Amino acid sequence: MKKLFASLALVALITPVWAATQTVKLSVPGMTCAACPITVKKALSKVEGVSKADVDFDKREAVVTFDDTKTGVQKLTKATEDAGYPSSVKQ
Repeated sequence: MKKLFASLALVALITPVWAATQTVKLSVPGMTCAACPITVKKALSKVEGVSKADVDFDKREAVVTFDDTKTGVQKLTKATEDAGYPSSVKQ
């Protein structure tokens, strides 16, 4: 019985962390050279809550994984815009 309770308690602690993780794909059409993705990735990585940012120059997009309890899409697009690369959510 103690093991069952311990297992349930562990699941209850871990589950909210999983539930808060989101991934969004951003269109970043203003990237014009191979160095641009580096700047975009650095800008996104500095946003609190971002755990991963992959930027693809050929597709002109960024795929960002973040904790939605700490940040949101609006802060991500603001970060790219502040770095000189306006972005929007890609469907």
